[in-house]
Amino acid sequence: MSLVFPRPNTNAVHGKKDKRLMAEVNASPLKHFVTAKKKINGIFEQLGAYVKESTSFLDDSYKNEELDPVTTEEQVLEVRGYLAKVAGIGEVLARRHMKVVFFGRTSNGKSSVINAMLCDKVLPSGIGHTTNCFLRVEGTDGNEAFLLTEGSEDRKSIKTVNQLAHALHQDEDLDAGSLVCVMWPKAKCALLRDDLVLVDSPGIDVTTELDSWIDKFCQDADVFVLVANSESTLMQTEKSFFHKVNERLSSPNIFILNNRWDASASEPEYMEEVRRQHMDRCSNFLVEELGVVDRAQASDRIFFVSAKEVLQARVQKAQGMPEAGGALAEGFQARMFEFQNFERRFEECISQSAVKTKFEQHTVRAKQISEALRRIMDSVHVAAQEQRIYCIETKEDRQDRLEFIDKQLDLLTMDCKAKIKKITEEVERQVSNAMSEEIRKLYVLVEDFHMDFHPSSVVLKVYKNELHRHVEEGLGSNMSGRCSTSITSALQATQTDMIDGLKPLLPPPSQRAGRQAGSPAVL
Repeated sequence: MSLVFPRPNTNAVHGKKDKRLMAEVNASPLKHFVTAKKKINGIFEQLGAYVKESTSFLDDSYKNEELDPVTTEEQVLEVRGYLAKVAGIGEVLARRHMKVVFFGRTSNGKSSVINAMLCDKVLPSGIGHTTNCFLRVEGTDGNEAFLLTEGSEDRKSIKTVNQLAHALHQDEDLDAGSLVCVMWPKAKCALLRDDLVLVDSPGIDVTTELDSWIDKFCQDADVFVLVANSESTLMQTEKSFFHKVNERLSSPNIFILNNRWDASASEPEYMEEVRRQHMDRCSNFLVEELGVVDRAQASDRIFFVSAKEVLQARVQKAQGMPEAGGALAEGFQARMFEFQNFERRFEECISQSAVKTKFEQHTVRAKQISEALRRIMDSVHVAAQEQRIYCIETKEDRQDRLEFIDKQLDLLTMDCKAKIKKITEEVERQVSNAMSEEIRKLYVLVEDFHMDFHPSSVVLKVYKNELHRHVEEGLGSNMSGRCSTSITSALQATQTDMIDGLKPLLPPPSQRAGRQAGSPAVL
């Protein structure tokens, strides 16, 4: 028996495609996540096709009535279960994205930071526009921006940031723990094209529901950004919140932005001292209190920026104006560079973190599934090989037995022909001897015939007929008496010998059936 096992459909990746993907990754750290997502989705597509093919193969093998099964029902059900799991993981991977959550006290500028990163006024910010619920900013392929409130599929169209602010403040059902998705066209914000989701939050100083916030919005976050006010020090409220985050998540990635650093430009003589104090306090918080980074890494997690300045400059640049134009404070270029440095570090961190958190467990699961499939296919292959060897040995045994039976049948045939010839000759001899003996004793039969004789032709004819009948019946009776018993015995003996010679050549069931029936087995 020959079984052809399915093999995964692995397509070679062309060199040009690899170079293009690597160029994208080098251009932006976020592309690393996008590229990894494409690759792992491709891997799961191939794995899904292989599992589907394997399921069909094992199912057909199990249901094949012409062959002894080399596949068990448990194996079929196990692989069928993998098919559902791979499909489920594929759906999850298709929805995966990098997620960053911004926290801080009220009016510290979280929305302004997000707008500056998006290079557009997406979220309401500034005086009178405090975020009153969680806002999830996500890219959409369409050209129109819209809102999706939690638990609803209704799209609320928004064309300007003012409309967004109005829609948020008009919705009476929204509270600090509510989530609103702001779907913004990817064509307007390059950052949203790379599967990045930014989540703005209400001030952590206006609620006592920090635990529920963490459970609801932070469990799948890849990076946290604490937006602090550089005009004051880190508050206990901010520290307490991230202590809670650190308790629930393993070594969270935390960046600290000291926003509104442009205010330091008015007091340049104190700027370096203030910066050093902020850096020391923030470093101690990350290194000693939270233990999420070591001292050498802390400087790459703490930045001094002015989100409002960056946003203004980028909007001006988008409109074709010089980004340094307008009423920008002294030291703007240094703060712009600091913000850009934050974005670069942030992109590197979130990309690496997201690839690990989003894909690592699924990569391990894919390996486990492929290993399980290999184990099952190996066992099926071994069973098929064993059955093949058994079939070959059985075939050889049966061929040997057939050859033996053919030879035995030839010998039996010759023996039977000889016995038949012998019986025939014996019957001829007995019949001939008996006939000769009876002919010599015809006078006895004639003597036993009694009938009146008359010479007339009519009576004479009747007389002859009756004599003929009398002699014929007498001869027949005498011949039967002399020959039938011995001939019948000889025939029965010969038949028994022939049957006894054939019985050993029959399969055991036929031999037992013949014995149980109490009669000779019929070939």
